[in-house]
Amino acid sequence: MRIQSWLHTCSCSSNTSTATHNSTISLLKQKQHAYDTSTTSSFVSETLSSAISNTTISSLQTNLSIQTLPSVPSLQNQTPITFSVSHHCINSLTPHPFRPVTSLAVTNNLLYAATDHEINVYDRHTCTILHTFNIQPSSNSTKAITFTDNLILTTHQDSKIRVWRNHKTHHRVFTTLPTVKDRLHRFLLPKNYITIRRHNKQLWIEHADAVAGLAVSNGAIYSVSWDRTLKIWRLSDFRCMESVNAHEDAVNAVAVSYDGTVYTGSADKRIRVWARPAGEKRHVLVATLEKHKSAVNALALNDDASVLFSGACDRSILVWEREDSANHMVVSGALRGHQKPILCLVSVSDLLLSGSADRTVRIWKRANDGRFGCLAILDGHRKPVKSLAAILENDETSPNNTVSIFSGTLDGEIKVWQVSISSQSKHCPEMNS
Repeated sequence: MRIQSWLHTCSCSSNTSTATHNSTISLLKQKQHAYDTSTTSSFVSETLSSAISNTTISSLQTNLSIQTLPSVPSLQNQTPITFSVSHHCINSLTPHPFRPVTSLAVTNNLLYAATDHEINVYDRHTCTILHTFNIQPSSNSTKAITFTDNLILTTHQDSKIRVWRNHKTHHRVFTTLPTVKDRLHRFLLPKNYITIRRHNKQLWIEHADAVAGLAVSNGAIYSVSWDRTLKIWRLSDFRCMESVNAHEDAVNAVAVSYDGTVYTGSADKRIRVWARPAGEKRHVLVATLEKHKSAVNALALNDDASVLFSGACDRSILVWEREDSANHMVVSGALRGHQKPILCLVSVSDLLLSGSADRTVRIWKRANDGRFGCLAILDGHRKPVKSLAAILENDETSPNNTVSIFSGTLDGEIKVWQVSISSQSKHCPEMNS
């Protein structure tokens, strides 16, 4: 199986621990070799110990023994801004033990969780299962889930993209991409066929391998595949408008900006930037971003698309930002701390969430000086964290800056976390090693 070969490349093992914490974090540049979970300041300890029981004063910083990409400077925080971070695991779901959770997605009050080919729909507040669809195993593993209007789009290892309608009590396939109409429109002309293997041809509108990533933006669907291509589909009629030979190896991730700029991440260690010039019908290569030393597994854009995050098997998260003198992103620094490959990234509000083969989820936040700090580490999983989803809670019962996080692993477990973050009026003194 593909997943076995991937695991061999990105070896996965780590220690586990409990999952309920209430801590005050000072985002300071550190020089220690591992994060310190002991009380490191008598001032902080004496101030908080009487107010908060079972409180740990944690300084979460880079593990210097595993730093990678030495040519990229660290973007970890130096400013002594303090946050109160409360996080706890409120539920744990196991739809199918030992089946990997390959994708998670949240929309409104629903959580979609793909375990192998099967997709379960939960009420995300009560964690009760509402129904299950894509039960037949013919589609193989589900790779990605996303939403548009009242439709659910899923990608699969069988090289297909499926579009579903939610009928409240069940989901039904609305169409499959490429559509029958699109195939019929093109199959007669020899120019519409490409050679994918020796003596084997297929229509250029078809993916030839697992569809690993999906994004919807600007009235279009963007799909990337292990067949090394990026395809763009018109959302109004699901017609394939374009196919781009994007990389030299499998394409694992895609992210699309509001202005139509497309970012693709690949096992060839590169991130490529694509855009469609005004008046043109096809996307062209704008830039190739080369800083990672191993396969790029995940991409995420912040809310205004001014910052791109990339995670790879080299254990680093790179931060890319647009410079005034450039029309594409340039690397501004690295976030380090995970001990094994980065497998998934999610940006929600002003937070970045990263899931890793080291079995943890890290929560990153940018300070006023532009640098980042790791606010918390969510641990307790027994296997690599393969998928993440998150949503900012805005209801009256949730405190300000409360985020619900869902993490799925390769052993079939889904953990539901609630994280609350608030700024502190006082600054903690610098913590020494």
